[in-house]
Amino acid sequence: YVATDEKTGPRFPLLLTTGRILSQYNVGAQTRRTANTVWHDQDRLEIHPHDAENRGINDGDWVRLASRSGETTLRAKVTDRVAPGVVYTTFHHPDTQANVVTTDFSDWATNCPEYKVTAVQVGRSNGPSDWQEDYAAQAANARRILPAAE
Repeated sequence: YVATDEKTGPRFPLLLTTGRILSQYNVGAQTRRTANTVWHDQDRLEIHPHDAENRGINDGDWVRLASRSGETTLRAKVTDRVAPGVVYTTFHHPDTQANVVTTDFSDWATNCPEYKVTAVQVGRSNGPSDWQEDYAAQAANARRILPAAE
């Protein structure tokens, strides 16, 4: 066992762990185009009720998730499924870009990135970031069905 170099502190007091869910596969490139979106239509940040209350966050609120590496916004899911001091999200939807928040640290033996241990701060947000709104508009445009050429 080798401990991580990632540490929490006053600026980033919570630990983020990321993971997958059954209905989506990795970044969802194939499964987001199926009916599986009925079960998982967006990545959400799971946050313990005590941590949410301390930050004025309610279930469904937009939140800013920030680390030393980057930031993103997504909706909160207040739940006791995660322990106090820990937040969790999936990384299946490109409009979330959850991996921009994860650390640059990697395991010494395998060089696998440490997706499970990132010090973060979470706060309320007014909604998606500008780049997320731009991405949504571009994605909607890319999915448009164009009329056949005559």
